[in-house]
Amino acid sequence: MEVCLKVSVFVAACLTFTCGYYEGSGYSALEDDEDSYARRYRETPWCAPIKVKNGYVNCRTPRGEYHKNVLGTRCSIQCKKGYEMHGHPEVVCLSSKRWSGNYACREIRCPKLAMPANGGYKCSDGSYFNSRCEFFCSPGYQLKGDRTVSCMSSKAWSGRNPTCVDVEPPTIQCPSVKDKTADPEKLTVRVYWDTPEGRDTADGVLTDVVLKGLPPGSYFPEGDHKIQYTVFDRAGNKATCKFSVRVRVRRCNTLSPPDNGHMKCNSDGNNYGATCMFSCMGGYELQGSTARVCQYGLAWAGSEASCAPMNINVGVRTAAALLDQFYEKRRLLIVSAPTAANHYYRFQMESLQQAQCGLDLRHVTVIELVGVYPAQLGRIRHKLIPPGLALQIRLLLQISHTKYNMVLLDKTGTDKERYAFPVTAAELFTFIDTFPLRREEMKLQEEAGQKCS
Repeated sequence: MEVCLKVSVFVAACLTFTCGYYEGSGYSALEDDEDSYARRYRETPWCAPIKVKNGYVNCRTPRGEYHKNVLGTRCSIQCKKGYEMHGHPEVVCLSSKRWSGNYACREIRCPKLAMPANGGYKCSDGSYFNSRCEFFCSPGYQLKGDRTVSCMSSKAWSGRNPTCVDVEPPTIQCPSVKDKTADPEKLTVRVYWDTPEGRDTADGVLTDVVLKGLPPGSYFPEGDHKIQYTVFDRAGNKATCKFSVRVRVRRCNTLSPPDNGHMKCNSDGNNYGATCMFSCMGGYELQGSTARVCQYGLAWAGSEASCAPMNINVGVRTAAALLDQFYEKRRLLIVSAPTAANHYYRFQMESLQQAQCGLDLRHVTVIELVGVYPAQLGRIRHKLIPPGLALQIRLLLQISHTKYNMVLLDKTGTDKERYAFPVTAAELFTFIDTFPLRREEMKLQEEAGQKCS
């Protein structure tokens, strides 16, 4: 009776559970297999055998039964490396012939990688476990950080996302060297060129172009001139190119002023097309060319200029012929007195002798006429003028032979001033220095450093 009671209770319990069974109320990762098994073993209180893909199962039965899916069996589920549990890691076989929960081992998946700006990446197996992703950058950019990362079992990537940085400088090409020659009488050349264009290998954007040197279209003087262009991209990288502008001025050898003379040149003095003018100091005559031009072949036109002492010919027949020898060369100061003992004459000549440097500086030649015809004499420095020629000078210039007179003639023979009384050298020089031609002479003498001590 006791055994029958136990069986009855067991059967009753089973019958009670069976009556309360609701189809589809169980959960399993392999639901189709469990249903199939339940239909085959509807009368047996066993759950379907556990099958875990990519995992391991360890089951414990209530009383150590051989079969590991009897009622009350408790199974622990573990996933292989690279997989993680989705559902319940431990399930129990229920009287409903179903396991107490669902379970599945699914492949570990890391978060989606962020795409680096101006670059990308390629992965061996997407974002799944052990997938190896390699980053790359667009042309002109360089990778900064980890080049490769792997998806780890911790669902994290093995490294940080790298960045693509623009470290390559832009490129720029300058023109070739510019060789130019100045035109006649010119010392500069206007030079043009196309502004070089830079190119950025990354995003193609240049932020600034800096020029060091004269811009195109400028006038360049003689010599070598360095031109430099620098371009910058948005990352601050820069590139530089350089070229030279060479300006040549064709030049003759440098001329020097003749002894006892002056030289005045235009332009730069010895460049192609420059002209040099020559003149002599008072008491000297120019021999050679009055003007010389620097030619393209770098040789001077004309002959060398020199200044020789004036050779006054007092043997001419007329006063006009004598005075013509001074035309455009010398100013004349004619001092006339009836006798050498004349007080005015002696005072004037003494004053002029002490100022000989000032007379030479102003190109003044003194002609002395002393006495009364036929006993009159003339003198130009150390040369004596015959009485007849001295008389002609007085008659031509209307100079009295009975009293003191002094006449000042300009280089063109113009009667500039007459004096009835002696004057100081300072007064005379002040007056001469007002002549327009004299002002030009003073500039030349100042440039040449000619002056009286």
